[in-house]
Amino acid sequence: MSETTAPVTASPAATAPVTSASAASSRTAVAEAAPTRGRRRARAALRAVQVLLALFFGIASALPKLIAHPTAAEAFDKIGWGSAGMYTIGALELAGAVALLVPVLQSLAATALSGLMVGAFVVQLSVFDGENAATPLILMVPLVLIAWARRGHNAELVAWLRRQG
Repeated sequence: MSETTAPVTASPAATAPVTSASAASSRTAVAEAAPTRGRRRARAALRAVQVLLALFFGIASALPKLIAHPTAAEAFDKIGWGSAGMYTIGALELAGAVALLVPVLQSLAATALSGLMVGAFVVQLSVFDGENAATPLILMVPLVLIAWARRGHNAELVAWLRRQG
């Protein structure tokens, strides 16, 4: 034998006779493991989408409003809401961004941000002639998915609120 090859020996598991019960249990274990891996991947993907949305709402959307960036101030003046409306919407977006990252608040945050996006869509159509009307609609798709997928946390939130009250 050469130095790079090792002798092949059969392990006891490999030489054990396969019974129908052991074959069935191994098929069941494989069948149960596949959806678990798939669910784990789906949860991880959804979590990644949540983080990306939180970054978008916190940095790209809320921050310009909260620092009164000229483009944000100009847009809110055109709407007629002024700086009070700009700071309010910015604070709501920032709160939603943070809440998207808190497990018990995820579904509620996604629902609330979806509501803000409905308002943004209406404003885009009515004030800005639909110039960027697709953006809120695009953002609503993953938000609604998050709200639905994380809806189980709503019961935890309600239970926590009842304990506090």
